[in-house]
Amino acid sequence: MMRLYKLMVFLLCPCSTHGFMFDINRLKSPVSKSFLEMAFDEGMESRLDNIRRSYQALTERLGDPDVIEDSNLLKKIMSDRAKSEEVVLAYEEYLNFKQELEGATELFQEAGDDPEMREMARAEMKEIQPQMNELEKKITILLLPKDPNDDRNVMLEIRAGTGGSEANIFAGDLLDVYRKFISSQGWQATEIDSSSGDDGGFKSVTLDVKGDMVYSKLKWEAGVHRVQRVPATESQGRVHTSTATVAIMPECDEVDIKIDPKDIEISTMRSGGAGGQNVNKVETAVDLLHKPTGIRIKCTQERSQLKNKDLAMKMLMSKLYDMENEKRDMEERARRGSQVGTGGRSEKIRTYNWKDSRCSDHRLGQNFPLSQFLNADIGPIIDSMIAKDQEEKLAQISEEQQVN
Repeated sequence: MMRLYKLMVFLLCPCSTHGFMFDINRLKSPVSKSFLEMAFDEGMESRLDNIRRSYQALTERLGDPDVIEDSNLLKKIMSDRAKSEEVVLAYEEYLNFKQELEGATELFQEAGDDPEMREMARAEMKEIQPQMNELEKKITILLLPKDPNDDRNVMLEIRAGTGGSEANIFAGDLLDVYRKFISSQGWQATEIDSSSGDDGGFKSVTLDVKGDMVYSKLKWEAGVHRVQRVPATESQGRVHTSTATVAIMPECDEVDIKIDPKDIEISTMRSGGAGGQNVNKVETAVDLLHKPTGIRIKCTQERSQLKNKDLAMKMLMSKLYDMENEKRDMEERARRGSQVGTGGRSEKIRTYNWKDSRCSDHRLGQNFPLSQFLNADIGPIIDSMIAKDQEEKLAQISEEQQVN
């Protein structure tokens, strides 16, 4: 009983009420199912009641005139409320079923020797119980500890790897897919840096992506993507293998990353190209070097030196924050023996085979139609990754409780 109490406290810590949609049917681990089938005890329901009261209090504050007049406060309250909404709605549905089950149980007990009444009550209980079990599973998963970066915007960087011009073209293909996916999610993307390939595509390209829970989905795209196909320039019909690396860097600010000005070296230059006389005659472009890491960023997108400097600093902070996250995530995944993958940008995550029209995700050990990926229908792949990660977390918690 003490182990169960510790587990519920762990699952219901205040930072773990962030939720997102998932498919409960994807969970296949026997350990996970055994763990999920534990019925809620009084401690669990008491904590869920507290979450519901907090949610209701936030809902009431939305009607406060002082809150309505303060746009920043209103936005924060709406965000906090949204984080617990799915948990609260599932719990309220669970309570309704619980009340119905209690009523059916009471009816069964009061039926006495009336076989028809007892059968009717028994049938109702048999119908209600599976629905309650499913809600218990859903709520338990929603209360798993979440990645603190999940609700952040990101910088999506694609860099051509091995393969020369074909790698550049492949990087451009990936960009097209992600632009379509970003649009389908209702997110906004702005190209903030790019270097075009000589024969098309990109040597590198960076997008600033803003929207709802962007990092929670795009983070599963980070890593090395490999393509096997016959390039358009190949006269002998031979299949070439090329790669591109995708980095998903969560947006951060000065609170997350502290940069010593002495570690920064900045030089300016003329941007050149389109943009009028200002960019061609005035040194608006910025070349920033972070000496401790060797990270170098050149910004020419904006028409003023100050804006390019701010953009370069923003990109540097995201890169440094991403490096810290990658180190932390690799340590955490190593600790729990994760099979999902390292999450590092050097990890090969997928191979796209044009000849067989196949997209192979190496973390899942699963194949998908190539056309599905090219049409930016990558939601099912991302959902599978989320489900696999959740399954591992559940198994880990279950094992830790058995040890304790």
